[in-house]
Amino acid sequence: MDAVIRRKPPAWFWAVAIILTLWGAMGVYGFYSDMTMSADQVARLSDYDRAFRANTPAWQYWVNGIAVWSGLLGSVLLLFRRRIAHALYVISLIAVVVLFAYVLVATDLIAEKGAAVTIFPIIIVLIAVLQVWFARMATRRGWIS
Repeated sequence: MDAVIRRKPPAWFWAVAIILTLWGAMGVYGFYSDMTMSADQVARLSDYDRAFRANTPAWQYWVNGIAVWSGLLGSVLLLFRRRIAHALYVISLIAVVVLFAYVLVATDLIAEKGAAVTIFPIIIVLIAVLQVWFARMATRRGWIS
């Protein structure tokens, strides 16, 4: 017998889960767009952006892929009310922190483009933290198991 009692989640749970799934899909689309940039598209980037792209270590692309795919899969599993969503969100959060720690600390991106370049990464990290918290709360309340 299953020791976890599954409770029906409120309507707002579904709204949040759908929004997080759309957010994850946007992340995967951004990753796909970056990975499939044509030479023509790369040529249209600024000199700095072309050099930045050329000097990005391959592991950064892997970390980015792990971040977005585990986030999207976590959201889909949240919709299916599966507890593993929490673990996938934790993986995504770790990958996001590694990704942006390298980009913002180990490169000259902020010096070149200004502090405003940190806004979107901060938003992404905050949403990743929200995802972990939300899945944990949903587990505690018996909405996912």
